[in-house]
Amino acid sequence: MALGGGHGLSAILRGLKLCTEDLTAIVTVADDGGGSGMLREDLGMPPPGDIRSCMEALADTESLMQKLLAYRFTEGRLAGQAFGNLLLAALTGISDSFDQAVARMSQVLAITGRILPVTNANVQLEATFENGTSVCGESKIFAFKKEQNCRIHHVRLLPENPPALPAAVEAIARADIILLGPGSLYTSVIPNLLVDGIAEAIQDNRRALKIYVCNIMTQDGETEGMTAADHVSALLEHGGPGLVKLCLCNSAPVSGAMLERYSQEDAEPMKVDRREVELLGAEVVMRPLTDEHSDFARHSGLKVAQAVLDLYHQKAATKIF
Repeated sequence: MALGGGHGLSAILRGLKLCTEDLTAIVTVADDGGGSGMLREDLGMPPPGDIRSCMEALADTESLMQKLLAYRFTEGRLAGQAFGNLLLAALTGISDSFDQAVARMSQVLAITGRILPVTNANVQLEATFENGTSVCGESKIFAFKKEQNCRIHHVRLLPENPPALPAAVEAIARADIILLGPGSLYTSVIPNLLVDGIAEAIQDNRRALKIYVCNIMTQDGETEGMTAADHVSALLEHGGPGLVKLCLCNSAPVSGAMLERYSQEDAEPMKVDRREVELLGAEVVMRPLTDEHSDFARHSGLKVAQAVLDLYHQKAATKIF
């Protein structure tokens, strides 16, 4: 099972579904920007965007339906809105809860595995920076961080400790593999850990192989200057000990042209400070994980899936988790 949100989660789901059908994705609902933010504000529903992206990744549908879900209107009041968001909004309107709407849409699309919102609660994400200032709203964090020119100290959900979806807690308890990331550290991965019961469920599952899939690059407006150990430390500070046993990092080089483009955004390849990560209690594993066909430094879902399953079989053979 995998926890996260945004492009990172949907990318690895595309690879995982090729390797197993026993797959659960637990998705953050803290987004408040773009088309999702509009529907959230207008209809009072959780943001559908990350859920929709995961459904596109796991759907067993004809290419026409996939294109339809991803289609964004170009004119009028719906400009920029994805059709898949509207479909999920309509299902929410005729369902008893958001997670029921997600389940119904999953049936329509015949997805591989299961997709669960981490909570049905209407939550906002607040970030507090090292200089003591704060900003509320996931979509506002990027610009505010650039203005403050200092690191994020911590994030929290408002209201705090919203109840986890019971099915999400149950899925974590049954999981053999628990993946955190890849994806935006403070706005896609950590928000899941702030939902009441999620971090505890991960800690309590002592037989699962718990892997943090570290980002290939630092992220402009969120993690500039942070190392792999900084990422693991942030996860533990927000969710507590026992969340990560392996830190899976990319070993493949990033092209010079791509490095130059990222440098203009204050982003750089993740520094893997192995000793510091291992002092935090996580073993570092290096694998070539980049998508060679992408114009961006992003993970290949299939490479991540193969690496994760190889690691699981290795650990299972030695009975070391």
